[in-house]
Amino acid sequence: MIVVTGTDTGIGKTVAAAALAWRLGAAYWKPVQAGLDEETDSEAVARLAGVEVFPEAYRLATPCSPHRAAEIDGVTIDVHRLMPPPGRVVIEGAGGALVPLTRELVYADLFARWGLPVVVVARTTLGTINHALLTIEALRARSIWVGGVLFSGDAMPDSEATICAMGKIRSLGRIPMLDPLTPETLRAAAATLDLTGIA
Repeated sequence: MIVVTGTDTGIGKTVAAAALAWRLGAAYWKPVQAGLDEETDSEAVARLAGVEVFPEAYRLATPCSPHRAAEIDGVTIDVHRLMPPPGRVVIEGAGGALVPLTRELVYADLFARWGLPVVVVARTTLGTINHALLTIEALRARSIWVGGVLFSGDAMPDSEATICAMGKIRSLGRIPMLDPLTPETLRAAAATLDLTGIA
């Protein structure tokens, strides 16, 4: 069982989670979905990876940070409902590691409660070194084992190497921007990842 978090929102984290779930033969779970107007992350993973998808604990209509989406929707997020399902599962957070679930709890706190390894998805654009190293530090400050970084986007060898060296973390590989994004292109990208020791 592993958790997937990111350095930001909209960086390819769901595609990465789908690739990991397919490659590991795992199910998928997104604890909180905020925003229901377009294809949800769970629906995207089901379509792309063809794996079992557990229903979200919370489905919030407003597309913003879960803590605020819950307030707008009149919902109280109970962290006791956010317990991972049994078996081999890839769990995807929302946005980055410090995105708030409530006014008192960020995703990294939840990951620490679970005691599960985390994979960081980092997009290969300007700013990624800072964002990735901050994310790794925030996770390790909570005694979370970071199993590796999975890059998303065009190859940026120096940035990728710098993150791995300075963050003392290994690269799991890179998923390029897939166009078209189909089950076939996703699985081809997933097959290139180095997941040794991840799950």
